[in-house]
Amino acid sequence: MKNIVILISGGGSNMAAIVRASQQQDWIGRHGARVAAVVSNKASAGGLGFAKDNGIATEVLDHKQFASREEFDAELAKVIDRHDPALIVLAGFMRILTPGFVQHFEGRMVNIHPSLLPAFPGLHTHQRAIDEGCKFAGCTVHRVTAELDVGPILEQAVVPVLPGDTAATLAARVLTQEHVIYPRAVLGLVRR
Repeated sequence: MKNIVILISGGGSNMAAIVRASQQQDWIGRHGARVAAVVSNKASAGGLGFAKDNGIATEVLDHKQFASREEFDAELAKVIDRHDPALIVLAGFMRILTPGFVQHFEGRMVNIHPSLLPAFPGLHTHQRAIDEGCKFAGCTVHRVTAELDVGPILEQAVVPVLPGDTAATLAARVLTQEHVIYPRAVLGLVRR
C-alpha cells in the first residue's frame, strides 16, 4: 500500500479535495494508494475533523512545544515515518521546513503554492499579483526542496485577474483550481 500523509495547519480544504478524489476514484483498489494520516501542527485545525470523519488517522504535534525548528522537524519526521509514507503532501501546512527534514523525505514531498511559480514565492501572493498589475494568476503544485517554493513544477492552473479583484476574491478563484490540480498531481505521483 502506498501511504499518503497530508500535513495541514488549518481548514484543510486541499486535504479534503484529495481525500474525496481518492474515495471517488478508488485509489486503494485501482492504485494501491490511500490517505493514511493527516498531521497538523495545530490542535485547532479544522481539517482534523474532516479527516476523523473519513476514518483517517490524525495526529497533532504543536510546534510551540519545541525549543527550535530543528527539534520540531525531527519529531515531526518521526510522527510521519510511523505511517510508512510513500508521499508527503503539504496542504496549507504553514511551517517552513528545515533542510534536514526536506532531505529526510527527499523526492517524496509535494506542496501547492497559490501563484504561478516562479512568480511570487512566499506569502501574500494574491495581493502581490494585483499590485503588479498581473492579468493572470494561479497555483502551482511542486516538489519540495530545501529552498522555499522553487522545486520542480508538477502542475499549474491559471485564472484571470479581474477588474476590481481583491486579494480575497482572487484567492477564492485560485482555490477552486487548487482543488482540481492537487488531487490530480498526487494521483499522478502515486501511479508511478
